[in-house]
Amino acid sequence: MSLFVEFHLIQNFAPSNLNRDDTGAPKDALFGGHRRARVSSQCFKRAIRLNSSAAATIPEINQGVRTQELKKLMVQQLADLGRADAGACVEAALAAMGLKIKDDGKTEYLLFLGQGEIAALAQLVHRHWDVLMVAPAADAKKTKKEAKAGLPDHIGKEAKALLDGQKAVDVAMFGRMLADMPAVNQDAACQVAHAISTHKVEREFDYFTAVDDRASAEVSGAGMIGQVEFNSATFYRYAVVDATKLVSNLHGDTELALIGIRAFAQAMARAIPTGKQNTFAAHNPPSFVGVVLRHASPFNLANAFEKPVWPKVNTELTTLSVEKLAEHDAKVSMFYGDGKDEWAFLDLTDAWPAEKGAKQASLDALAQWLEDRVRSELEG
Repeated sequence: MSLFVEFHLIQNFAPSNLNRDDTGAPKDALFGGHRRARVSSQCFKRAIRLNSSAAATIPEINQGVRTQELKKLMVQQLADLGRADAGACVEAALAAMGLKIKDDGKTEYLLFLGQGEIAALAQLVHRHWDVLMVAPAADAKKTKKEAKAGLPDHIGKEAKALLDGQKAVDVAMFGRMLADMPAVNQDAACQVAHAISTHKVEREFDYFTAVDDRASAEVSGAGMIGQVEFNSATFYRYAVVDATKLVSNLHGDTELALIGIRAFAQAMARAIPTGKQNTFAAHNPPSFVGVVLRHASPFNLANAFEKPVWPKVNTELTTLSVEKLAEHDAKVSMFYGDGKDEWAFLDLTDAWPAEKGAKQASLDALAQWLEDRVRSELEG
């Protein structure tokens, strides 16, 4: 049985530059023939992961880390196991599994690994310490094939077998791709859309000057002059979690999947990208958070805003956006739904139809409702 857990948010940000392009300007996109503000899915996914980690809503051993510092992390864990000067052994073990360490001690590219996987790899080095100590010295100039030569095949096979996610929730949620080891790739259980503004936007420019606090009396004018681009927008944000796929990625651990879904619901609402926040402090929570359980297929409702929302004198853009979202969902569900969709929501605008789902009093209450309903579906 398919079970898709969707998240639909309307969130208005004050003037900000949360997610920049290569020129330093806020990211944007054409949608419905009009320029829209945009925050990339990658940007929000990272903010969600960091928020969950900081809030400790997921046990540390079930968290993941994206890094090139795998050698350093393993050396630290081996030191705790009483293995000093473990760098050469770690490099040999990683070479056996096809991962190369550069001269600076980093892997060739970012790896997305579970904390449990890193711990398991350190334990593997600990177990095979004597063999790895006499292995050929690692050399960044060697090819990966040359680096593996002379190393026991069973060590590489054991190491690869450990890279099964080790129940890391964010790896199970967001998936990963390891170019050198396609067998350990993970298909994501969660998809996150780029957030786009529900209305047309224009870029704005902040011309600024900075004064030298210790300038001599004869010096006049600014010590620095510049400009920063920014915008302000009401965003539609969307994400969907395939609950059954998440359970599968977590090796059948339903309880951990439920912890992950609850944590995701809380982080989705609380997480805000950090771009230029020291300049703009745009810490604006969502005006609307809707979650819906669907069975037929997931529905991104961005087309509710194909025609941009236009502001009215006495009505906020957030309120107008929530109204459009509800109208569009009703149309899409009528044609493509199975009549079994279940909504629950937080709504600061009071624009979401009261009969359309279970209104919740707080984010914690919404997360609890979601956990209870998903549990019932998965165990039913």
